[in-house]
Amino acid sequence: MNWMTIVGVAVLLILIILFFFMRYKKARTARHWDDMDGQDFEYFCADLLQKRGFIEVEVTKGSGDYGIDILAEKEGVTYAIQCKRYSGPVGVKAMQEAYAGRDYYDRMVGVVMTNQYFTTPAVEAARKLKILLWDGGYIDELMAGDTKFLN
Repeated sequence: MNWMTIVGVAVLLILIILFFFMRYKKARTARHWDDMDGQDFEYFCADLLQKRGFIEVEVTKGSGDYGIDILAEKEGVTYAIQCKRYSGPVGVKAMQEAYAGRDYYDRMVGVVMTNQYFTTPAVEAARKLKILLWDGGYIDELMAGDTKFLN
């Protein structure tokens, strides 16, 4: 074997190792969420938001919360956040709850935050009701670089 073949094989091996490492890292994060119940997910999200600069982060009491799980503020903007740890896409009902809860708590922004993604009707409803959608990809972005959440 000549040196070009050896370098080529080494590069290929490095790429394969990187590929499997990234898959492993993503799978660990997903399993971490999948092991949580709804309340654990709410506290996980509240902790994550606080680590990302939100202040006055408060998990609501649960019963009679009008669908809102977290109240928070960042840069003068107040948020009412509905958390959904689901195994499939989040639907329209969560948008309605975030809309009602935003007004009930007199917050500027309503949010639905999930480990999953949203149905097309939910996205349309959110746009009309002016609800922010923070999906699993957004949570991944918030978690980027914070190894505490990967353990």
